[in-house]
Amino acid sequence: MQLHNLKHNEQKVSFSEAVKLGIGKDQGLFFPPQIEPLSQVDDLLDLDFVSRSQKILRHLIGDEIADLEEIVEDAFSFPLKLQQAKNNIYALELFHGPTLAFKDFGARFLARVLKAVKDDGHLTILTATSGDTGAAVADAFYKQDGIDVVVLFPKGKISKLQQKMIDTLGSNIRAVEINGTFDMCQDLVKTAFLDEPFRQAVGLNSANSINIARLLAQVCYYFEAIAQLDKAKRDDVVFCVPCGNFGNICAGLIAKALGLKCNFIVATNANDTVPRYLHTGKWEPKDTIACMSNAMDISRPNNWPRVEALFKMQGWDLSSLKYGSVSDDITAKTMQELKDDYILEPHAAVAYRVLKDNLQEGQTGIFLGTAHSAKFKGDVDRILDIDLPLPKAIADKINLPSLSVTLNNDYDALKAYMTKELLK
Repeated sequence: MQLHNLKHNEQKVSFSEAVKLGIGKDQGLFFPPQIEPLSQVDDLLDLDFVSRSQKILRHLIGDEIADLEEIVEDAFSFPLKLQQAKNNIYALELFHGPTLAFKDFGARFLARVLKAVKDDGHLTILTATSGDTGAAVADAFYKQDGIDVVVLFPKGKISKLQQKMIDTLGSNIRAVEINGTFDMCQDLVKTAFLDEPFRQAVGLNSANSINIARLLAQVCYYFEAIAQLDKAKRDDVVFCVPCGNFGNICAGLIAKALGLKCNFIVATNANDTVPRYLHTGKWEPKDTIACMSNAMDISRPNNWPRVEALFKMQGWDLSSLKYGSVSDDITAKTMQELKDDYILEPHAAVAYRVLKDNLQEGQTGIFLGTAHSAKFKGDVDRILDIDLPLPKAIADKINLPSLSVTLNNDYDALKAYMTKELLK
């Protein structure tokens, strides 16, 4: 698989090289210049999830990784479920993995691919999280020899239960809460990657959705969603994706480019840079707004250049991409409206609302459930007046001591911390 840097097309790398580098020259994202459609998609839909995913990823990646099929089987070792929420609208539940979030698919696949392709040297995974990435990455790389992980998260802007799943592990996992927003955390990661001497010294790599391995892993569950639908409902399927960094919807659009019959709707909270851009044609990020759907509190989404590149590559009209944004007030009302049929957490509520508002007669709608409702127990209990039980994955961690450190939004401070911890 050949990929090129979207900012510098002359930088061309293999899939393995892209995984090891994480990001390209001048912070450019790696992306394929073309996507070859799959043959006989309907036959693929008859396969089980793992078997189908092995074929999809082998088609995309090629022969670079000899044991790719074993990697897929090991990474995708948990279920995903399509549940009817209301009438012709379904929830694709992606939160049945070890950290109860969709990020488990990409993080576990990345960890196993990186182990297969990395050199003998030491690696440091530096990643920023707006909620669920950090936990999934920490779990996927926990106690993996030769790899350290540093997770940055905005202080007070992820749920306490999300934080517990990041900062209670110890060992090779280091959690750093930053006095600032997720965008500030993301900027610190970008600055570190531009610091070439430091990057080389600690063997820096990224596990955010900017890493192509995570993105490709997520392609697979869109096929599974339609495979779980009754065949009579597959002709006009619309996915609504709750968007933060826009990796998840980019993966869905890759699935469409591969030949999956479906369309997409962008759903955001008040951090609506992309919906405003699609409406006006002007890219005008604002200061990040703290919302209940905190994993979507991103005003400068990293993966948007990939989405635009894919539309251009496929000859699709960007104006055909539907969109919507939802306030916290409407999010809460949506959760209450659907309470008797399906328990929504804030991110799923945003996606459900935008899907319901845009779905046409005769269409089948699927919104992505990206995290277990219990990870947002405080808001869910308060809004729905219930006492949501905690799954074992969270209950086992809730009373463990937090091991995170707190730093200001200062690259020099982060660099000093990482140098002290990693270059002992």
